[in-house]
Amino acid sequence: MAEATITCPQVTSALTPCLPYLTSGAGVPSQECCTGVGNLQKLAQSTADKQAACNCAKEAAARIPAIKEDAAASLPAKCHIQVDFPISKSTDCSK
Repeated sequence: MAEATITCPQVTSALTPCLPYLTSGAGVPSQECCTGVGNLQKLAQSTADKQAACNCAKEAAARIPAIKEDAAASLPAKCHIQVDFPISKSTDCSK
């Protein structure tokens, strides 16, 4: 089984600038947010990394009840970045 190289602190720091957008669901994400999402995509290349990043993002989202599910789901598209895993509180990260 492959070992993930991405860490939850990396995922959290990449997504932290997105909190204003994720909790309001309005407007567009900041440049810092989109840069973080892009960095996250670059870091999560292997299946193990994608699953780890998915689980970390899911755990972080669960700690912040104000995150709007539709804003999280639209984040990659709003940043014009293709992310290989959905950003959602309900994602099954094992797939």
